[in-house]
Amino acid sequence: MKNNIYYIITILLLLLFSLSLGYLSSFDSVNYLFDSIIIKSLVLIFLIQFLVFIPSFIFKTEHYFDLTGGITFILVIIYALFDRINVFGSIDFRSLILSIFILIWSSRLSLFLFFRVKKTGDIRFVEIKKSFLRFLIAWIFQGCWVFTCSLPVLIVLFNEPLNNDYLLYVGVILWITGFLFEVIADKQKSNFNELNKGKFISSGLWSISRHPNYFGELTLWLGITLASVSSFSGFQYIALVSPFSIYLLLNYVSGVNLLEDLAEKRWGKDPNYKKYKNETPVIFPKFF
Repeated sequence: MKNNIYYIITILLLLLFSLSLGYLSSFDSVNYLFDSIIIKSLVLIFLIQFLVFIPSFIFKTEHYFDLTGGITFILVIIYALFDRINVFGSIDFRSLILSIFILIWSSRLSLFLFFRVKKTGDIRFVEIKKSFLRFLIAWIFQGCWVFTCSLPVLIVLFNEPLNNDYLLYVGVILWITGFLFEVIADKQKSNFNELNKGKFISSGLWSISRHPNYFGELTLWLGITLASVSSFSGFQYIALVSPFSIYLLLNYVSGVNLLEDLAEKRWGKDPNYKKYKNETPVIFPKFF
């Protein structure tokens, strides 16, 4: 009973956090707050999570979790783009390039994770998919993650178009760098695992970071936030929370913490792994 209360409170807090971000980000245009791109996108995000959660719980499967996250990004950005056209009559360069970045990233990552989970399963869901509330928390958390990540771009789509500036170009460079880092790291690990089942990778980008794919993830979202920030005003600067929340998620909730524990169980007594762990940073690469 106590656990159920805790789970319900967690769900409510996640929804409240997302709603607060949406409200504050739309606050400067309060006259049409509940008709804003941001609020409508927020509703769409959680509606998608709930609709896919129901059959996923019934069949006790996590196979469509990551794919749903990617599809949610795609649908929300496409919806917001069309909404922007209706409001402003056109799409400016900043809105277009940032939307394209999210569409490319979400399509690539969600398909990569989908096929990996179909092949090997997902250790995160072994137990929680058996519980309605615990499994629901994962989907609500995913909705919160999608909204928080996409919020900077939704604000760009929500506001009047601006001229291009140096922050846009710095953000574009960071996104390209992060995206390439993530794609190359994933490819290197996939190739390594096919030939070295049961061993840990310490070559390529994995020689300078134990989780280079996560470094790429952080870098590309930092790029998107920087490229968006010139469009912010008033309470909309709360969207700067986006890259920080991604760091906390990857490092402490559903990423590094789980993988580091798993690696310790598998190779903790291996002297080569101990040496690798002591000499290689967790996320941020050691280039020199």
